[in-house]
Amino acid sequence: MAKQDQSTETRAPRAARYLLSSVAAVAAVCAAATTAGAATPKNALVMAWNIDAISTFDPAQVGEVVTNEILQNTCDTLVDFDPADERKVVPLFAERWDVSPDRKEITFHLRKGAKFPSGNPVTAEDVLWSLRRVVKLNFGNAATLTEYGFTKDTVDERIVAPDANTVVFKLDKAYPTTLILQAIAANRVAAVMDMKAIMANEQNGDLGNKYLGTRTACVGPYKLTRWNAGESIVLEANEGYWGKAPALKRVLIRHVAEAGTQRLLLGQGDVDVARDLTPEDVKDLEASKDVSILKVLRPQLFFWNFNVADGPFSKEKVRLAMRYLIDYDGLGKTIMTYLGVPRASFAQLGAVGALDEKEGQPFKLDLDKAKQLLTEAGYPNGFEASLIFGTLPHSAPIAQSVQQNASKIGVKLSLERMANAQLFSKVRGREFQSAMLAWQTGVPDAHGNASRLVFNPDNRAEAKQTQYPSWRSSYQDLALNAKIDEALLEADTAKRDALYAEIQKDVMAKGPMAFMFQMYNIAGVRKDLKDWSWTGFKTYYARTSK
Repeated sequence: MAKQDQSTETRAPRAARYLLSSVAAVAAVCAAATTAGAATPKNALVMAWNIDAISTFDPAQVGEVVTNEILQNTCDTLVDFDPADERKVVPLFAERWDVSPDRKEITFHLRKGAKFPSGNPVTAEDVLWSLRRVVKLNFGNAATLTEYGFTKDTVDERIVAPDANTVVFKLDKAYPTTLILQAIAANRVAAVMDMKAIMANEQNGDLGNKYLGTRTACVGPYKLTRWNAGESIVLEANEGYWGKAPALKRVLIRHVAEAGTQRLLLGQGDVDVARDLTPEDVKDLEASKDVSILKVLRPQLFFWNFNVADGPFSKEKVRLAMRYLIDYDGLGKTIMTYLGVPRASFAQLGAVGALDEKEGQPFKLDLDKAKQLLTEAGYPNGFEASLIFGTLPHSAPIAQSVQQNASKIGVKLSLERMANAQLFSKVRGREFQSAMLAWQTGVPDAHGNASRLVFNPDNRAEAKQTQYPSWRSSYQDLALNAKIDEALLEADTAKRDALYAEIQKDVMAKGPMAFMFQMYNIAGVRKDLKDWSWTGFKTYYARTSK
């Protein structure tokens, strides 16, 4: 911390004036947004959202949907998802790219003249450093690069810069080009970060990891100016941004854990957007003259996760039995109305290679079938196990529904609700028997989830492959690993789809997760807020206006 304090103090008086003005602006926005019945500021977007999962802003380490959305609006990547068609990519910080005939080289041509909020010029060296540090730090997000051959031993040779405005990916295999663009170049691991500013605050060789725990240092339309954990986040427009300036100069995200409170704030006009509404809230607000309900199907799956290391969940038939305890139809018509659609496959609807709605959801509540499978697995009288879940509004009622159904066949599930950050910590540390949580892929391709929810490169505890939910579940199937590798490189589209269909069916029968719903991104939006723009993969704050 001393080094950070010294860095702040030794900046020019201009920096001090900026800091003071930033604090004053934050106070003004907060005051305006917390006065009951007051309209939000004309130059600010004010959101109510449960943001208790945030623990860092380092793109090498972030794994939460909330933090990822903030990074997407503060940190440009090389390319972006096309807002009009999320299966396509469009230029962002790379204004164009070339692909070699053998598909093993992608050359990105960067925008010229851009500057970071610090005033430092953006060069190819910043891009190289940003990508390489993800691999060298070897946090969970390193897997985004290592699975495509960019390892600690090879990354310096395979991601290179021929000049100050060009970056080249040299691939070890002929991966599908669109998949590489989606999975890496449009991902947070390709966030273009300010190497000089971050390395000036490096501590003990951490490549700025501690520094980025509480701030961003990227080129992007907004910059993070304040994060009060458990309270709020403030973004301000980056005045030196190379692209189109955001219409709204500030974004305030207020941490509001309870859906009912979010609805109240939205109805009073204290916030422009509420992000965690219940089906009851949505139903009531649909008739409002002041609020619109907006939704988009996103690539997020809500699932029941089993730790297969030992105990009952180590048995395939026990895991299959649990799937028949889920009342897909009943929950879909009640708790999950407006929030999601039943989905038992790991490949989300809309993804290349995904099973259709019917084939991707073959289960229904069937207590007799569940009992039969438990008996065959050696548990005719059931068993006891724990189930942990977080603060998503639908988590508790779904967990309670499953608990009630399980009790009817002798399975006693003890439920424990906790903050999302605690939930993620326990699951990533394999400190659970079963858990309910969500996972969101970054690509509209079946490989996106196959490569994380099924594929497990190293199941040893000491491997700590924390960004692989398969590893968190202690699950590894070498035959499925091989099949996923085969599907990735299959050039024939029909054969590739067939391979993914086989994998999805295998996982529904014996995998470590009972997938339940594919989620909608849903928001209550005040009608005086214009141009709210999002896809399943990104929310565009800079397009919003009043």
